[in-house]
Amino acid sequence: MDVNDLSAEVERVSRGYATRFGIERDADWFVLKLHEEMGELTQAYLALDGRGRAKGLDDRERSARFGAEPADVFCHVLLLADHHGVDLTAEVRAKWLDRWGAGPGGRGPV
Repeated sequence: MDVNDLSAEVERVSRGYATRFGIERDADWFVLKLHEEMGELTQAYLALDGRGRAKGLDDRERSARFGAEPADVFCHVLLLADHHGVDLTAEVRAKWLDRWGAGPGGRGPV
């Protein structure tokens, strides 16, 4: 699946969730929700090795929770970019692949 298809699916799910729970997804919501998800990712990361609260979860459950959190962050990055009309594919190519990668004009491996 390409990024644009994934972004459209994530938008559909998020819009449905917002409708169901009466959430207004304004410009502030997109960035603040991403910030919230980053906090949850940080909590899950710290819980992996006992530096955060285990919340009654065993090692396997903490690992599974951590595995799910980057997906939340990724999806909210897609939502934020889409809301502001950012072409993530073009931006990743310009910022990462062409600039630092092995592509034309790239500097090769860092």
